[in-house]
Amino acid sequence: MTDLYKTYYQKTEPDVWKGRNSERLLYWHERVTLSSLEAPDVNIEKGTVGILGYACDEGVRRNNGRVGAQEGPAAIRERLGKLSYHTLEKKIVDFGDVVCDDGELERCQKALSQSVSWLLSAGVFPIVLGGGHDIAYGHFVGIADHLESVSTKKIGVINFDAHFDLRPVVGRCNSGTPFYQILTGHASHVSYMPIGIQRQANNQELFEIAAVHDVPYVMIEDCTMSQLLSVTARLSSFIEAHDYIYLSIDMDGFSSAYAPGVSAPSPLGLEPAFFLKLLEVIMASKKVVSCDLAELNPAFDQDQSTARLVAIIIDQIVRWL
Repeated sequence: MTDLYKTYYQKTEPDVWKGRNSERLLYWHERVTLSSLEAPDVNIEKGTVGILGYACDEGVRRNNGRVGAQEGPAAIRERLGKLSYHTLEKKIVDFGDVVCDDGELERCQKALSQSVSWLLSAGVFPIVLGGGHDIAYGHFVGIADHLESVSTKKIGVINFDAHFDLRPVVGRCNSGTPFYQILTGHASHVSYMPIGIQRQANNQELFEIAAVHDVPYVMIEDCTMSQLLSVTARLSSFIEAHDYIYLSIDMDGFSSAYAPGVSAPSPLGLEPAFFLKLLEVIMASKKVVSCDLAELNPAFDQDQSTARLVAIIIDQIVRWL
């Protein structure tokens, strides 16, 4: 790893993972092994699930949002550790956090991209815990770098979100610009499909940018059980057209009834039951190479309900790998 990586990295403290103890190791915290990206001290087998934190909310700060997402990775681990673990054949390794304490978002994103690329090269399936949604740009670049030598590499980006996050970069990037950066920087081999878009949360310019880039978005009004077959068909068509899928889940895409602890809450939004139906379709494709969960803000969570939802989603992703 480079010096840049070392500057923005810290290993997870063991006491973050805790919960009930069992003789048969039946809980997540009993199944997770801690390691380091710089000097891995565990046997990394192909198919290992790698937990990596992105403890950064500088992008949210730049975007005039509610800061606090930097504490998201620790809150997610705390709730995840207490869940029952049923995927006994899967090896789970926590590789620590990429941390941004100096406001240098672009350098932190670069450190994230290097970390993701390394994990993928080692045969690990990364699950990256945010952090602001600026996580998406660094994460995607890591995937793209890993796939650089692959001849067929059409990458489909699926984003569950209330926002397009397609704002042009004016001066510096932020949590609202990652998918614009992805589409304009990697236009030849990437397409983007956001699900759960809310009209009130996106100005007209963003809809126009989506049209310019042929973005096949799904409005929140269509994200209902009565429209499940229609949305599933659109989603399946998108997946079929790509060789690899990068999955990003912004927790502000959910209704604040389920996810109040986010930087930009809304009473509208996805319901978990509908989301899980689509998640199962995505994971069943076997094309997902990496995923992240962004924008959990523990400072505004209520009874840890948002962190609990994130933990359940991660458990399902691992089960469906």
